[in-house]
Amino acid sequence: MTATPASVEALLEAVDDDGAVAFDGFRVERAADGYALETPDEEWTGLAADDLADALEPLSDYVTNWRYWQRSVSGEGTARRAFLRWCERAPLEVETDRKTTADETTDEPVATHPSIDAPLSVPERYDALRDGLDREWGQLCLTARLVDDADDDPVGERVYDLWHVDDADSDLADLEVYDDPRDAREIATYDEDGRYRPLKTAPTLPSGWAFTGLSGGELVETVEFFYPATVANWHRELQGTLDVDHWTETAERQTGIYDVLDELPREGVEWMAEACCVDSQCLRRREWEFDEDDELDVDGGDGPFPCREPCSLVVAAARKWTILESEQERTYELELTASEYNQLAALIDAVAEGRTDEIREADVNDGANRYRARYLRAKRFDEEGNLEARRVDD
Repeated sequence: MTATPASVEALLEAVDDDGAVAFDGFRVERAADGYALETPDEEWTGLAADDLADALEPLSDYVTNWRYWQRSVSGEGTARRAFLRWCERAPLEVETDRKTTADETTDEPVATHPSIDAPLSVPERYDALRDGLDREWGQLCLTARLVDDADDDPVGERVYDLWHVDDADSDLADLEVYDDPRDAREIATYDEDGRYRPLKTAPTLPSGWAFTGLSGGELVETVEFFYPATVANWHRELQGTLDVDHWTETAERQTGIYDVLDELPREGVEWMAEACCVDSQCLRRREWEFDEDDELDVDGGDGPFPCREPCSLVVAAARKWTILESEQERTYELELTASEYNQLAALIDAVAEGRTDEIREADVNDGANRYRARYLRAKRFDEEGNLEARRVDD
């Protein structure tokens, strides 16, 4: 793949206008004795204009890489640009006081952010882009690739494909193919069983679809339809500007029927986080704590994008838990065999982990088996459906 005369001409114009161009380890500078050219592997000095053009010919990857990012994508400092560079493991141009992503002079990674891998050099990226470079964003598999040679596309232009991680090895002919980012909104509305998904970052995204040939802008728009605000919040976190609202702040600003949230005891907040805010239930990584100076014991998860405050689903559920926690505990006596006692635990665990549909009707060894549960109900519940138990604390 050779850089087009238009790409080289655009580069030389930028050098003449600004005196130098430096990008991704590639530098061209106008000096008193001619042009200076530098890559991580080689240097040239004192080049005449014609000599510079000849020297740039085998460096087409660097030239087209500069043209793509500085001309096609542009938008320096934006979340869109940072995300697209993350998609191909380019060094991230992020200024931050808290979580630096790459050293500005050496491009050596010094990040601790969970989404950042060691950046690739331009030649390494182009080798990967020719075959397609895959990244994962929640349950999304994103592929960045170079446009096939075409008269109407500049050399080095990227396009992006997007599908469910479970379909990464599927034949495209077996998937429903889309090219309009707005179609992602409908796909994300229901799970595989047709049930409404109130939490868009729950790990219940259905599979069987693909978006192909997207531009960079279309890719970001599609991702945001699947996972709203995740790109913007990821970028803010990289910059160290993510505004986190902890539990106490969220609870104290509630009004109306949610005004009771600040009465939920601290241990209740721990249980709530364990119930709702873990990787098995939500793909966002919880960054909010009980308070700024009081961290929760529950792990916040490993997702690439952060959760900056308790979401509306957590707030709604917390209201119910606040009411339930206000009830006085009672002591009850009921008769159970050891197996029945263990079965109650199995039933609660199966419901909590969402695996009741996985239990076969013939598997009566599983305590959460439907027939085992019906047998227990027939034996231990009265005709009105109440568990036969006696309060002993009266």
